[in-house]
Amino acid sequence: MNAYTEICLRSIAVYIFMIIAIRVFGKKELAQLSVIDLVFILLISNAVQNAMVGPNTSLLGGVIAALALFIVNFGLKKILFKSEKISELIQGEAILLIYNGKLQAENMHDAEITLFELEAAVREHGVRDIQHVDLAMLEVDGNISIVSNDLQEKTIHAIPAKKHKFRGRFNKT
Repeated sequence: MNAYTEICLRSIAVYIFMIIAIRVFGKKELAQLSVIDLVFILLISNAVQNAMVGPNTSLLGGVIAALALFIVNFGLKKILFKSEKISELIQGEAILLIYNGKLQAENMHDAEITLFELEAAVREHGVRDIQHVDLAMLEVDGNISIVSNDLQEKTIHAIPAKKHKFRGRFNKT
């Protein structure tokens, strides 16, 4: 096998492994990077470098590895855009955390979101406390979205809401 073809295949294999690993270990980590997470990402990138390029340390080898990653990433984004099922499989679905001021404890447990983290997100969105939150969702990108009457009253023009599916248990009480 050609050395540069091998670099492409190795890079694609590492890319797929990293997507699976991020999916398995949780999306919450993506939006809320701590110092520990940053160090982890730097070390992972160093650890997988040799797996992608092997003994080839040439400029061309590095460019080919990067090009393979860009092409696979571009293709995957197109697939995710066109297929809702594949998108949900890889990225997951939004998870309901608060509904009408009531915590959805089972969903928080499933998403591994602590009350402290959720309260911090609520405050970051300018809402006083959880009881004033109409809806809080852990989005597929790891961010927590907050909808509150406090915020809606300050908004002059309302934007029509798009219907979204979400996973997890739903308690109206």
